[in-house]
This record gives sequence, structure tokens and C-alpha cells, in this order.
Amino acid sequence: MPEETTQPTPEGSCDPKDVEENKGITILSYIGILCLVPLLAKKDSKFAQYHAKQGLVLFIMELIIWVLIVIPFLGWIIYIVGIITSLVFTIMGIMNVVGGKCKELPIIGKFAGKFKF
Repeated sequence: MPEETTQPTPEGSCDPKDVEENKGITILSYIGILCLVPLLAKKDSKFAQYHAKQGLVLFIMELIIWVLIVIPFLGWIIYIVGIITSLVFTIMGIMNVVGGKCKELPIIGKFAGKFKF
């Protein structure tokens, strides 16, 4: 008999139906300013909101990295490390969405919970 598996959810509040219905739009959460699409369009989806908030923190981090590039020498080092880190977090986030997981991203994930929309 096949076993039915459920994915972990943020605070136990997402259901598998929510995950399946919103995977497509939730992927946008990790593509720069497009994080606003699921954040504003899917207010009723806890899955989409969870990932959109993480994507928003990631986008803010990317903006800060772009501002810091003006610092001579040190700015370029921060930029290179920051962009690579951002790319890794983006890939991790998209993999979590595709896998239907609500797993917090390292370092920045804890800041996402502070947004109350």
C-alpha cells in the first residue's frame, strides 16, 4: 500500500493542497523584485507567503550588496561574496518550493518571520 507523505510546513499551517496549487507562482519569490507577485497576489496562501517573505529578505540583501559596491576594493569583495551567496540562497529557495518544503534559508530565513503582512 503506498504511503502518503506530507511535507513540512511553516508552523504546521500549510496543507498539501495549498502547496500544490501555489508552487508555480511561489517560485517567483526567489527571483528579485518578483517576490512581490506572490506576496501581493496570494495573501491567502500560507505556503506562498512563507516563501515570498524569504524572497523579500533575499531581495533586500541583494539591494544592500549593490549599494556596498561603491566602497573601493572592499566593496568588490563584498559584492562577489554576496552575489555568490545570493545565488546559492536563490537555488536553495527554489528547490524548497519545488519540493513543497517550507524550510528556512540559512542566515536570512529568521528575518522573514518578522514581516507581518
